[in-house]
Amino acid sequence: MKTHYPSKEGKAFPLQIVLVVPFLIQIFAAVSLVGYLSFKNGQRAVNNLAEQLMDRTSDVVDEHLKSHLSVPQTLNQINADAIRRGVLNVGDRQTLGKYFWDQMQAYDLTYIGIGLTTGEGLGAARYDGKTITIDDWTAKPSNNTYTYATDKQGNRTQSSAPWTWKNSSEPWYTQSITAGKPIWGKIVTANLPTGPYIVASASRPIYNAQNRLLGMIATDIHLLKLSDFLRTLDVSQSGQVFLLERDGMLVANSGTEKPFTLINQKVQRLRAIDSPNPIVQNIARHLQTFNGFASINQDTDFQLEVQGKRHFVDVVPWRDKYGLDWLVVVSVPENVFMAQINANTHTTIALCFGALLLASVMGVFTSHWIVRPILRLNWASEAMASGNLDQKVETSGIRELNTLSNSFNHMAGQLHESFTALEKSKEELEDRVEERTTELKNALEELQRTQSQVVQSEKMSSLGQLVAGVAHEINNPVNFIHGNLAHVQEYTQDLLALMQLYQEHNSNPAPEIQIAVEEMDLEFLQEDLPKMLSSMKVGTDRIRQIVLSLRNFSRTDEAEFKSVDIHEGIDSTLMILQHRLKAKPEQPEIEVTKDYAIVPLIECYAGQLNQVFMNILVNAIDALEESNAKRTYQEIKDNPSRIKIRTSVVNSTWVEVAIADNGVGISKEFQQRIFDPFFTTKPIGKGTGMGMSISYQIVTEKHGGKLECFSTAGEGTEFIIQVPLRLKVHALV
Repeated sequence: MKTHYPSKEGKAFPLQIVLVVPFLIQIFAAVSLVGYLSFKNGQRAVNNLAEQLMDRTSDVVDEHLKSHLSVPQTLNQINADAIRRGVLNVGDRQTLGKYFWDQMQAYDLTYIGIGLTTGEGLGAARYDGKTITIDDWTAKPSNNTYTYATDKQGNRTQSSAPWTWKNSSEPWYTQSITAGKPIWGKIVTANLPTGPYIVASASRPIYNAQNRLLGMIATDIHLLKLSDFLRTLDVSQSGQVFLLERDGMLVANSGTEKPFTLINQKVQRLRAIDSPNPIVQNIARHLQTFNGFASINQDTDFQLEVQGKRHFVDVVPWRDKYGLDWLVVVSVPENVFMAQINANTHTTIALCFGALLLASVMGVFTSHWIVRPILRLNWASEAMASGNLDQKVETSGIRELNTLSNSFNHMAGQLHESFTALEKSKEELEDRVEERTTELKNALEELQRTQSQVVQSEKMSSLGQLVAGVAHEINNPVNFIHGNLAHVQEYTQDLLALMQLYQEHNSNPAPEIQIAVEEMDLEFLQEDLPKMLSSMKVGTDRIRQIVLSLRNFSRTDEAEFKSVDIHEGIDSTLMILQHRLKAKPEQPEIEVTKDYAIVPLIECYAGQLNQVFMNILVNAIDALEESNAKRTYQEIKDNPSRIKIRTSVVNSTWVEVAIADNGVGISKEFQQRIFDPFFTTKPIGKGTGMGMSISYQIVTEKHGGKLECFSTAGEGTEFIIQVPLRLKVHALV
């Protein structure tokens, strides 16, 4: 009886398509996914880097403004005190002019002068930015002012033609008189023969010893110098930094465009929204949408598209106690960071298409090579099904298909044996497919592990560069403060000694002085001021130690191996982790015990060894915090958390570093996997599983050393690092 099976030819696909198309789809999908994830991770890293760059730039501008703008007010206070005590005589115009001339030599200012209530006044100026002149005017209503050139000793030489000047019409005089206290006057502009004159004026009332108002003293700084400073910032080469008043007027900017314009030979300041710079203009218009510039009271970050390009923008308010209220705006274009990422994306796309094309050609060739003998078998089978049993299949270059052909050739007489051989060939083919699948899976896991290691290394490199940059930026102002504290302390002691002499020789001071002494608690001030200066010196010493630790830990200048003190790297790491070691409301301080032996300098990659110390110490702190979470404060205090660090020299050729804690410990099951990539016992989101794996590679592969872990669950863990004192770099490479 002949059985008929339903035909499915309408739904079948050619063998070549079945072999080639899924393979190509898998390759294309895998490469596309890797490229997309790489691009997104790069873009996320760019956003973080842009924020850090803008924050650092804002901090640099903030420090410069504090140091630069504090000088005029401080100088005014010093001069006002000197006048009140009678050290400076406002009536001695020759001496007063030389005194202001000396201060102009010492400070980068534009003008220092006084205006008296009588209408008289005197000032030293640097109108052209270089030459110091002296202005001297009387109370006469017109042609009452002469400008004198000066020699190298500050003596007046020749004078200019007289011109008219009146105190009572100037903002620096009238505004401070009205306020009755030190202030910043309204920004003054003028178009002088030496060039545009745009200054901010710090003014203060001056009094005599009887507290009678004598007039005003003012110090000007040229605001165009702020623009010159902004242009020196690294970010200004590609981005924009500018300062705004709360009414939207430009104070300074880092671009080539001036923050002012000349109209009928008069200097007119520009509003930010009228700036010829399109970036400044668009940012200002966007800031107006925040209910005006005056509503911005905290650090504000946003992204803005200008002329088809996206920009990162950071806006920070800046104020001082004398009335200045500005906005510091930092803008960085995205394409500065994205150029290399876009280039890599294009390269990835090109490689994807190249791989796809190559895979297509190889797939077609392979499928043709495989399908051709199978087609011959198919034709022979169809002939046999038609009753033509006189068929012989030619052999091919594939062993399995040869076996199938030989079995087919003997099928007429040995049908059972032929089916058995065919089943065996099928099983062998499946085993090979499974073997290849396993190899591809292992290769993909190795690729993921390598990628994670590269990302981790890049993060540590970026962190080292950032830490070194921050330490450098902090070091200069701290050294400035630290260096001047000694002088301030000496001057303070001199002033207090002078006050003591005054009290000893004038036992019956005036009633006004007695009242002032009681109000200011002079005795407490004399006792507390030296203590305060000593405390400030201790604080700056502490900051300098922290900066040194940051620079030692980052070691951005030590990418290659060199001889270093390993204790210095451990101490720097502990300094960086101090915030996690110190006491908190919920737990006491984690005790750190150091047992350092005399260890010579070792040849190593210092930055990478610091990364190993950081990973092990962070894990130790995490283990102690996990243990403390299960104990009360008193229990922790009775049995405190401890980290012990021990160093020693082994066999005169190895240095050993042991780091132990009394935390929760690690079970024997997990100890066997502690150095495996992606293995972590921490909750999701708190660990990548790459820290100890990378540390193991740094110690064993990079330094030819050993890294071992010994732990008892519930009692603690100890990591032992052994590295040779002399590293054979050429052999390792």
